[in-house]
Amino acid sequence: MEMATSFINTNYSSLSTRRLITIPNKQFIGLSLSPLSSSSSICFNSNHKTSLKLHSRKLTKSIKCSVSPTTETPPEEKKKQLKRREDIRNIAIVAHVDHGKTTLVDSMLKQAKVFRDNQHVQERIMDSNDLERERGITILSKNTSITYKDTKINIIDTPGHSDFGGEVERILNMVEGVLLVVDSVEGPMPQTRFVLKKALEFGHAVIVVVNKIDRPSARPDFVINSTFELFIELNATDEQCDFQAIYASGIKGKAGLSPENLAEDLGPLFESIIRCIPGPNIDKDGELQMLVTNTEYDEHKGRIAIGRLHAGALRKGMEVKVCTSDDTCRFSRVSELFVYEKFYRVPTDTVEAGDICAVCGIDNVQIGETIADKILGKPLPAIKVEEPTVKMAFSINISPFVGREGKYVTSRNLRDRLYRELERNLAMKVEDGETSDTFNVSGRGTLHITILIENMRREGYEFMVGPPKVINKRVDDKLQEPFEIATVEVPEEHMGPVVELLGKRRGQMFDMQGVGSEGTTFLKYKMPTRGLLGLRNAILTASRGTAILNTIFDSYGPWAGDISTRDQGSLVAFEDGTTTSYALTSSQDRGQLFVAPGVDVYKGQIVGIHQRPGDLSLNVCKKKAATNVRSNKEVSVVLDTPLEYSLDDCIEYIQEDELVEVTPKSIRMCKNPNKRLMRPSIFLWRFQHYISERQILLCRRKIV
Repeated sequence: MEMATSFINTNYSSLSTRRLITIPNKQFIGLSLSPLSSSSSICFNSNHKTSLKLHSRKLTKSIKCSVSPTTETPPEEKKKQLKRREDIRNIAIVAHVDHGKTTLVDSMLKQAKVFRDNQHVQERIMDSNDLERERGITILSKNTSITYKDTKINIIDTPGHSDFGGEVERILNMVEGVLLVVDSVEGPMPQTRFVLKKALEFGHAVIVVVNKIDRPSARPDFVINSTFELFIELNATDEQCDFQAIYASGIKGKAGLSPENLAEDLGPLFESIIRCIPGPNIDKDGELQMLVTNTEYDEHKGRIAIGRLHAGALRKGMEVKVCTSDDTCRFSRVSELFVYEKFYRVPTDTVEAGDICAVCGIDNVQIGETIADKILGKPLPAIKVEEPTVKMAFSINISPFVGREGKYVTSRNLRDRLYRELERNLAMKVEDGETSDTFNVSGRGTLHITILIENMRREGYEFMVGPPKVINKRVDDKLQEPFEIATVEVPEEHMGPVVELLGKRRGQMFDMQGVGSEGTTFLKYKMPTRGLLGLRNAILTASRGTAILNTIFDSYGPWAGDISTRDQGSLVAFEDGTTTSYALTSSQDRGQLFVAPGVDVYKGQIVGIHQRPGDLSLNVCKKKAATNVRSNKEVSVVLDTPLEYSLDDCIEYIQEDELVEVTPKSIRMCKNPNKRLMRPSIFLWRFQHYISERQILLCRRKIV
């Protein structure tokens, strides 16, 4: 046979990396297709002992999907008499941000007849949170289910931003497979690498969905090859490398096994899920075990625990034991039981192992706890997430405007709310600060903490936050800091200023490539997390709003040195009062202002950006003196439009001696009274400049 000959003639001793051997006259590589398609491929690693036995394989058989139901059961599982449920599939949809996974879920729900034909359904229906719809990103993971050919498919939509990676890590405990959605132009991105790494560590089956295949600059071959190389870099097994590839257009609701031949619906995607994702491996007759992976709160039902039933059966009214990983247990009773059907929670009396359910009636249940049998139940391994890399200081509001807009202003209110956040957000940490009214909040990134701030603001809390700081470590008495991989997509005409900016932030470029015919360049940098703080606005300014920045945590490395993140100082209000047009007319010559006429300000509030280094105090409340002298013509005042900074912009802007005041109606910046003397004022800067010039002049006179 022609294919067998290609294997026998291969010189295995010359192979140092895993290579791909494709069947001649076929189209695709790096994937194993179903009998619906005639193309298939085999990947192998010469370093693996199994690859040396290729001569004895029956190459005439089609290759199975990774982690297929026919995989041989390990001896340990045989002892427990584990069985697979063929009527259920549990999958998570993971992807990089803006790669279209939520839109793809919308099409899957519509084609599964979850909604009525005449029912009005909004776009991105899974993004039900107000903050999610405003920002256009998924923040919280959500459950739903569909039924396809008598098989229930539990679908979990996960966040795509790297700062919410803790949500993805928790959800992977509930599923047996993932749909890895990849953009047909961008290919694998930083978050793609992160979620794929976690899925491979769990041993999950992976289906690669090349989404947005209808884009004019789509390059599916490049995306598949790049994804296959990513599998190899992450040390995937040979079975995991034989992934199924599906080409889809989520917004049109079409999918197919080749980019040129798409079906009129998502049928090929559903068939691949049934065929390539194995059913849950359960112990049907064992003792009850359910790992709490998520929690919700209802005003009438209280706290709701969500998770997958690993063993046994759970019934309504059943008495259970709630265990933690340290063998601390308490007893409780299940008052209500729900399963997910279509887009809703449906009450039920019994849930069998392998299904995802919601449990009510257990007080103070926490994520990571195990709901087990009352007598013989044992806890499951606890959920582990990666450590945070950025921290911010939360404190009570100390401005003169305290209590004007907020409902919760005391340190007790702030402390209770922050520690309550830990019950659901495992990737976040809260510690008491230096004083009794200060708390240090650590997270995966600034966006991770900013979402918490925005939610607290909408709940009526009033407080102050300091600038973000990285969490350093000491290894062998050497200071180490977190490094991240930054990917920048920028047009070629703006590449120069962007490269210069990243270089100043201690970034090291390790890859650069052009993309399609759109004149776009992809830049990949490894740079310290400190250099990324405040970079997003700066990079948008350098590229005139065209650059796209994505980051993902890489590792800890040696201290990279000092980094200057802001060259300009701040304009600070000189006194309390209300801003006037007369005062702002002269103040706008000093820089860009944040305030308009008629706005109440207080002493120490930041009212603008100074055009030079150092801070400058201004009297923006000065009124025009009333005299008896009248002009023949009224002087018209022309004011520049003030800058409008969002919460994210303010947190990126502030420095070590500055704070952000957060209230339900306003966001202000001010100088920190405890650290106000740390940065030189403009007068001190001018004095130092004058002294340096005098020293140069004296030196010249001595030389002469």
